[in-house]
Amino acid sequence: MTERRVVVTGAGIICAIGVGREASWQAMLAGTSGITMTTLVDASDLASKVSGQVPEFDLSTYLDRKEARRMDRFTHLAIMAAGEALEQAKLPLDQIADTTGCMIGSGIGGIETLEQEFDTFFHKGPSRVSPFLVPMFIPDMAAGQVSIRFGLRGPNFNPVSACASGADALGTAFEIIRRGDADAMVAGGAEAAVNRMSIAAFAASRALSRNDDPLTASRPFDLNRDGFVLGEGAGILVLEEREQAIARGATILCEMVGYGQSADAFHVTQPSENGEGAARAMNIALKKAGIAASEIDYLNAHGTSTPLNDKFETLSVKTVFGESAARLPISSTKSMIGHTLGAAGGIESAATVLSIRDQKIHPTIHIVTPDPDCDLDYVPEGPRDLAIRYAMSNSLGFGGHNSSLIFKRHED
Repeated sequence: MTERRVVVTGAGIICAIGVGREASWQAMLAGTSGITMTTLVDASDLASKVSGQVPEFDLSTYLDRKEARRMDRFTHLAIMAAGEALEQAKLPLDQIADTTGCMIGSGIGGIETLEQEFDTFFHKGPSRVSPFLVPMFIPDMAAGQVSIRFGLRGPNFNPVSACASGADALGTAFEIIRRGDADAMVAGGAEAAVNRMSIAAFAASRALSRNDDPLTASRPFDLNRDGFVLGEGAGILVLEEREQAIARGATILCEMVGYGQSADAFHVTQPSENGEGAARAMNIALKKAGIAASEIDYLNAHGTSTPLNDKFETLSVKTVFGESAARLPISSTKSMIGHTLGAAGGIESAATVLSIRDQKIHPTIHIVTPDPDCDLDYVPEGPRDLAIRYAMSNSLGFGGHNSSLIFKRHED
């Protein structure tokens, strides 16, 4: 049996620098920073006071007010991005709903709702807890509600692998189509964790930047980085079996050709020494894609702005790419939008797809003082025109989760 090929026919993004795919992408190419002082919640007594917050958006296209009140913000973001991706893909869902699934990763789920309802529980008593609490906060509800909203009746669940969740959702969806369990999948990640509890918790774990200057707080690969900046958003792709997409005349953005996973089995928050786990994930993805590392033209890095991640991710790239590592353009989307946790892999994969579409890559901003331990080409000077046939996107998560995805320019 010939292995089924998977293409990308739609993309949706909502993040700190744009509501919508093209607005976000143009802001990325321009090197726009979406890091601001936190206004979604009172951060005056918190250790970190900056974040990547999504601008105001209009849900009315997809939800009325009553429906929206029964969903957490991370589900709102997922519906917005999924709706945009489906509009671009133009899937005939009235004909293929049974073979179209949905897989949206979220590392934390509805923590905003959970925080609010705990306050209600402790101050007003258990009888005042919302009957919608459970279906608002459980992490699978982005996938569940998107499935309900658009009538997607194929495989539907939520992989949770911390900050690799969005990438693992895409990778798992890719494998589902390849093995024939679905013909199309709406997949990616969504997260809305800019709230007091999340900020306090990540600060307590010493993962967040304590820098309150929005212009320098998120600075992957810079010598003076001191932690990541919390962000929110959603990134969704429509993946489709290639022959179906061609038969219906779909516009194909690119092909997805590789997915690799590995575990560090080392530490709950720190990457394995020398980036060994991330290197294995990249090598697995390359093997599945059937290509050599030297054929990768662009890498969208995990690039969190934490001292350990950026150092060890750089080492992992050198391990995999060898001599070609020095010539490989690498950029971190998080330098502009912060770390969107479970949504990161979805947003960054969408950026990678758009890089292939337009043959352009966005910069890594805020690199002022290069780190001698991070000495690769991070595209600090601005956007770059680049001939891209193969591109890779990496996501790494607390718990030692490593995921690597490979996309390819579509060729007949």
